[in-house]
Amino acid sequence: KKAGLSLKKGRIVTVLMEEPELLTVEPQDIPVNVVYEDEDIIIVDKPRGMTVHPAPGNRDRTLVNALMFKYKDKLSDINGVLRPGIVHRIDKDTSGLLVVARNNAAHQNLAKLFKVHDIKREYIGICKGVLPADKGVIKTNIGRHPTDRKKMAVLASGGKEAVTRFRAVERFDSFTVFEAELETGRTHQIRVHMAYIGHPIAGDPVYGGGKDNLNIGPGQILHAKTLGFAHPRTGKYMEFHTDMPEYFKIALETIKERQKG
Repeated sequence: KKAGLSLKKGRIVTVLMEEPELLTVEPQDIPVNVVYEDEDIIIVDKPRGMTVHPAPGNRDRTLVNALMFKYKDKLSDINGVLRPGIVHRIDKDTSGLLVVARNNAAHQNLAKLFKVHDIKREYIGICKGVLPADKGVIKTNIGRHPTDRKKMAVLASGGKEAVTRFRAVERFDSFTVFEAELETGRTHQIRVHMAYIGHPIAGDPVYGGGKDNLNIGPGQILHAKTLGFAHPRTGKYMEFHTDMPEYFKIALETIKERQKG
């Protein structure tokens, strides 16, 4: 029956319910690039194509499966069984740096920093088209897309404020290498903002950049290259950097070769 059906006195309603699924995460021996670790935090350089944590339809081969194998129960449990240690996420096809909490105190302190946007997060990416401005600030509200619930969108009303600072690094005939710094951390923020200004991230099939994969397969070309924050125990500022990944280099070389031709 339809959800809006009005019930009348004496009507019997039968509800069929599936057995609840047991939530578990299987530790899996998957290589993970640990940039730094101590008793409170782990800094991971996540590869492109790896999901951060299990979700319906994607229960294994995630970063959490790898972390569970390597660190067993030495991860915070604030976010439940499926997301041990996970304080923040980056998209499956975005590569780069993540901080993972090894205990609940570290998790709570890191979560506070993210809440007040006191975390340095810098990305490098390739967008479609030639960015006209050398640098700029994109400030909008971002929320769930009104008709496609799997997407996010810039909204005229509602949503949450999102601020991205960007800088053009190198321009080509049809692409621009750019850097972006997040002042806020909304879902898909850089991808949505770059599409909003007419320069979707190359390879992004969701936000309009997916027609040319530059010899690296589908998925956006976006890398979280810098992560900086005050250590949750000591308060000392720490900053981590990661090199440009191989897929990014291949895409860049493909662009340069095509421009020559």
